[in-house]
Amino acid sequence: MSFISFNLHPQITAGVKALGYDTPTPVQREAIPPVLQGHDVMALAQTGTGKTAAFVLPILDRLMKGPRRGVRALVIAPTRELSEQICEAIRSLGRQTGLRSTTVYGGVSMNLQIQKLRAGVEIVVACPGRLLDHIGQGTINLSQMEVLVLDEADRMFDMGFLPDIRKIIRHVPAKRQTLLFSATMPDDIRSLVQEVLHAPVIVQIGHTAPADTVCHALYPVNQHLKTALLIELLHHTDTESVLIFTRTKHRAKRVGQQLEKAGYRAASLQGNLSQNKRQEALDGFRDGSYQILVATDIAARGIDVSSISHVINYDMPDTADAYTHRIGRTGRAAKTGDAFTFIVREDEDIVRSIERVLGEKVERRTLDGFDYKKSAPVRDTEFARPPRTPQRMRQQRTSGAPIRTRQGARQPAAVRKPFRSSVHSS
Repeated sequence: MSFISFNLHPQITAGVKALGYDTPTPVQREAIPPVLQGHDVMALAQTGTGKTAAFVLPILDRLMKGPRRGVRALVIAPTRELSEQICEAIRSLGRQTGLRSTTVYGGVSMNLQIQKLRAGVEIVVACPGRLLDHIGQGTINLSQMEVLVLDEADRMFDMGFLPDIRKIIRHVPAKRQTLLFSATMPDDIRSLVQEVLHAPVIVQIGHTAPADTVCHALYPVNQHLKTALLIELLHHTDTESVLIFTRTKHRAKRVGQQLEKAGYRAASLQGNLSQNKRQEALDGFRDGSYQILVATDIAARGIDVSSISHVINYDMPDTADAYTHRIGRTGRAAKTGDAFTFIVREDEDIVRSIERVLGEKVERRTLDGFDYKKSAPVRDTEFARPPRTPQRMRQQRTSGAPIRTRQGARQPAAVRKPFRSSVHSS
C-alpha cells in the first residue's frame, strides 16, 4: 500500500513524495481513511509511529476542498516543542497547498501571535493556556472551525490540562470533526472520548508498551553516584545521539553542565529557559551540534529525532506510562535503540509496574571497574541550591533599616562605608 491509494489532493501527494515518503505506517494506514470520510477518530498507538501525519494529511486534504476563510482546523498539544513539531509537519506536507498555519503558546510575545492570526491562517496549533488567553481577549475566532485535534491526549491529562480542554471545547462549534491521538489509554481519556467524540472509529495499533525495537536495562546505583556512573557509562557506550531524562529542571541544568565539563557536546532543555534558548537546544540536538540533550519530561515532549540511539533515565519516571513516553524517543521508524535507567532502592515499585507492561523482567547491569561503594560526601553539594536570604531581610539590608534577630533583639544594620577615591588631588 502506498500514499497514492488514499487519493489525496494532487498538491498534497506531491508534498508527500517530495519528502520521500512512500509507504504509510500502520497507524496512518488505519486512521487516514476514516478521517478522510469525516468520522471522529480515536487513535491509540505507540510514540514514534507516525501519528502526526495521520491527522495532518486528511486535514490538509479537507481544507483544500473548501474555502479559505479563517481558522478551520485547531490542533491542541501539551507543549511548545510538540506544537512547533506539528506545525513544521503541516508546513512540510502542505508546502505546495498554500494553506497557512501558526503556533500559539506561552513564553513568547502574544502580540506577534495576534498579528499572524489577523493576517489569516487556516490551521492553528496551540497549547491550552495561551489559547484560552486569546479566546478570553477575543483575538482568535474559532466560529468557522471544522476539525479539532487533541494530540498526545494522555500527556495533557498528566499535566493537568483537562479543565482547560473542557473550557476550550465550550468555545468551538458543536458541529465538528474531532480526532484524539494518544499513546496510552488511562481512565480519564476514556471519559473524555465519551464526552467530546461522536460515534468514533477506534484505531489501536499494537499495545501501549514501548516499541519492541528498544533494548532495556536497569543500573542500580546510589543517588550520589549517578552523575559519575553516567559519565563512565557514556565512556563505555557507542552512542550516536543521547537523550537523558531528569526529574527536575534544576537537575537537568546541572547534569548538562557536568557533561560539558567532561568534554561532551551537551545541552539542557527545561522550563526555565526562554523559548529561544529551548529552540536553540532542540535544533542543535537535531542537527548534531549537541550529542547529548538533558531534559525534563515536560520539556522533552515533542522531540522528534529519529536518530536517537539511547535514552537514559537519570531519574526513574513516576509511572509506567511516563516510562513508555520517554522510551518512545528511541527505536523510532523501525530503528533499534537502547533504554538505560538508573534506579535507587525506592524505585522498585515502579520497576515492577514497568516489567508488567513489558511482560518480562528487565536485566540489571553493573559497570565493570566502577566504584559503587564510594561513600557520599558529608554534604552532597552537587545539586544543592545556594542558601537564600529571606526577602524581608534583604529589603532591610538595602534600606539601612535595623534587622530584628530571631530572639527579637534589634541589631544595627550594616552601614556602607563612604567611598574613598584611590586618586588624591595635589
